[in-house]
Amino acid sequence: MRAVQVTEFGGPEVLTPVELPDPVAGPGEVLVDVERIGVNYADTHQAENSYLAPSKLPLVPGGEVVGTSGGKRVVALLNGGGGYAEKAVAPEGTTFPVPDGVDDLAALSMLVQGTTAWVLLKKNAHLEPGESVVVHAAAGGVGTIAVQLAKAWGAGRVIATASSDEKRALALELGADVAIDSRAEDMTAALVEANGGRRVDVVLDMVGGTTTDQSIAALAPFGRLAFYGMAGRESPKPVELRNLLGHSTTISGMWLPHVFRLPGNVFGTALTDLFDLVLAGKLKAIPGGEYALADARAAHEALRSRKTVGKLLLDPGK
Repeated sequence: MRAVQVTEFGGPEVLTPVELPDPVAGPGEVLVDVERIGVNYADTHQAENSYLAPSKLPLVPGGEVVGTSGGKRVVALLNGGGGYAEKAVAPEGTTFPVPDGVDDLAALSMLVQGTTAWVLLKKNAHLEPGESVVVHAAAGGVGTIAVQLAKAWGAGRVIATASSDEKRALALELGADVAIDSRAEDMTAALVEANGGRRVDVVLDMVGGTTTDQSIAALAPFGRLAFYGMAGRESPKPVELRNLLGHSTTISGMWLPHVFRLPGNVFGTALTDLFDLVLAGKLKAIPGGEYALADARAAHEALRSRKTVGKLLLDPGK
């Protein structure tokens, strides 16, 4: 089969098209004939070995695929990679049927980005009707869905941040009440101003660095910041726990694999909810570009440039 392999850690340049033997499903696994592959920030960290779960060489990156297995259309989360290929092996427990009417883009958008937004708003932020919600990187994969969900679930004011006029226009189209420049010199002041002079209740942040620092400073009493990535590859300042008392602040982190450790089928519930919203026309996936499998390097370069919107895909048929 055709695949993309990493034999040394690094940036997009280490992604190399190769021919590899077809994978074989073991006990508790299924073999998926891949139709589309999702590209995520986690893949870029996996390639440079800066992800939460350490990588081992040689590596076929990629954690999510949509395709067919046993004659049925499925979307699957993979265990440790293997997605950048024409065939992939997935655990049965993280393989889900795709309803008729949900296309490949929507299926992959909801599998990781959608469930991430769902968990952030439901489990981390415990969003209540009327509260203000800040969505950083609002034109990205998670951001575009988080904006829509926050609005649908009764947020009083959704504040989007993005780096270009086009991205801010997209966030407004998706339901944000206001969209501000993510490059604002004083993000704290910008967020408070965007919220009518009031501090904000909820912040969803995957940027890191000063964006995180200044967002924490913008939180209202009992405000919550949910941290789920570091696309800027710059760590925020260490948080002094005693400083949280100043506004009764909550700061939480979220890594999607931990959702599978929760009692009950939280991940499955989230995905079902998201697919239902898609089928009802109340939630849409935003295309970010489709690349041939051999052009995975270009996809990573585009994603790391932070100039993309929505969901990026690889097509193993090209």
